[in-house]
Amino acid sequence: MSQRYRITRALQDNESSAKTITLEECKKYFSSKPDFSYTSVFTVTGSTSMSIEGDFFMWSCGDAKIPFRYYQGDIYVSGTNEAVIPKMIEVAGELGADVMEG
Repeated sequence: MSQRYRITRALQDNESSAKTITLEECKKYFSSKPDFSYTSVFTVTGSTSMSIEGDFFMWSCGDAKIPFRYYQGDIYVSGTNEAVIPKMIEVAGELGADVMEG
């Protein structure tokens, strides 16, 4: 079973920063990163294929494309690829957020 992580500001006690991460903030942040691209539909292919609508920031890591999904003020990412952990911590740090399991 894969581990899922959440990048969030929900744990922050600091009143000077926003409690939630906004979509506009994510678009601005990820557009400045050359290894990320935005898509509003993520398609998973295997024995069948499925398309999921939403706000996805696709990270190119070698041959893999790993979705960082924005949803209701947080960013979600799967930890199935080991390279995700340091990238996720970097993103959280730059956005002034924390990483949680879930």
